[in-house]
Amino acid sequence: MAICASVALFLYILEMVRRRSLREEYAILWLFGSLVILVLSLKRGWLEGISRVVGIAYPPSLLFLVGFFFILLILIHFSITVSKLYQMNKKMAQEIALFKEALKEGPGEKGNTRQ
Repeated sequence: MAICASVALFLYILEMVRRRSLREEYAILWLFGSLVILVLSLKRGWLEGISRVVGIAYPPSLLFLVGFFFILLILIHFSITVSKLYQMNKKMAQEIALFKEALKEGPGEKGNTRQ
């Protein structure tokens, strides 16, 4: 089941990038996460070894932990992006307000040195 799900996710992300519904920069984490889950699903020995090292008694639970980790990384990435966009939007709104105020004053008024 994990193999099918990770392959389906991988193919879906590739299709979304191909259709330009998802930008490449956002697809990287999704693709990497699905590949890690696919490799761990295919290499049962690796899954058991890593889960033993981490201290997880039931190895398939490690797949959920890896998935959770990648979703957490994606959420952090989106939070950073939204914060940057908020700051850019705020700065742009302030600049537009200054331009509107300058247009209201008209030529030859305060702040205009051309004549």
